[in-house]
Amino acid sequence: MRRRVLITGAGSGLGRALAVRYAGAGAQVACVDRDPARAEAVAAELAGHGHLALVADVGSDASMDALRDTVLDRWGGVDLLFNNAGIASGGALTATTMEEWRCVLEVNLLGVVRGCLAFLPGMIERGHGHVVNTASFAGLAGAPNMMSYGVAKAAVVALSEQLRAEVADAGVRVSVICPAFFRTRLLESWQGDPRLRRFGEKMMEQAPDTLDEVADRVMAAVERGVFMILPTRREPLRWRLKRWFPEWYFRRLRALARGGRA
Repeated sequence: MRRRVLITGAGSGLGRALAVRYAGAGAQVACVDRDPARAEAVAAELAGHGHLALVADVGSDASMDALRDTVLDRWGGVDLLFNNAGIASGGALTATTMEEWRCVLEVNLLGVVRGCLAFLPGMIERGHGHVVNTASFAGLAGAPNMMSYGVAKAAVVALSEQLRAEVADAGVRVSVICPAFFRTRLLESWQGDPRLRRFGEKMMEQAPDTLDEVADRVMAAVERGVFMILPTRREPLRWRLKRWFPEWYFRRLRALARGGRA
C-alpha cells in the first residue's frame, strides 16, 4: 500500500519541495494550501498518480474539520502528516499588537494543534503514523525582536516534545523541524514591524542553505525517525552553544538586541 502523505502549506517553499520528494518516492501526496491555484499547480507537477489538491486554512476550525472529512472520505486516513503551514512576523514586544498575536498564534501554533486533532486519532487507532511539525530555530534561539513568531514556534517545539511522549507507545512517531533562514516565500505572509521584514529578506538572501538542501535533509531525517531536525547547517552548533554556555549565549543575544557586537 502506498504511503499517504498530507502536507499543509504545500503550495510553495518547503511544503512544495517535500511534496515533490515524497511523490518521487512513490507516496500519494495531499497538497493542502489556502490558495487553490497553488495547491493544484503543485499536485499537477508531482510524479505518479492519486495525489490530491485541497484547500484549507489551518487557522480555521471549520476549514480543518472539512479537510479532515474530505481526506478520510478519499483516503481513509494519513500515514505521514506535515503540519507545515505558517506565517511570518517580527518585532519587539512593545511594537506588537494583540491582533498580531492572535493571528500568529492561530496559524503557527493552533494550526498545528488542528492538524494533530484531525489526523492523529486515526494514526493511534491503526497503531502507526508519523506527525512532523514545522517550528523554527526561532523557537529555540530566544532571539530578540522576533516576539510573536518565536513564542509561537517555541510552543510548537514544546507541543511536539509532549506529544512524542504521549503517543510513542501507540506506534506513532513525532518530529519537529527547526530551520533558520533559507529562501522561501514565507515573508509574503508577514505580520508586524516592516523593518524586521527587510531584515528577514536580507537574512534569506545571505543564507548558506538552499531550499533543496533543506528539503533533502528534512526528508532524510524524517525517514530515520529523528525527533528534532535542525536542517540548516549553522544551527546544530548554535543550539549546542546555547545549552552548554547559556550566559555567553545570552551576552550574544544582548549584543544582537543592541545592534552591536559582543
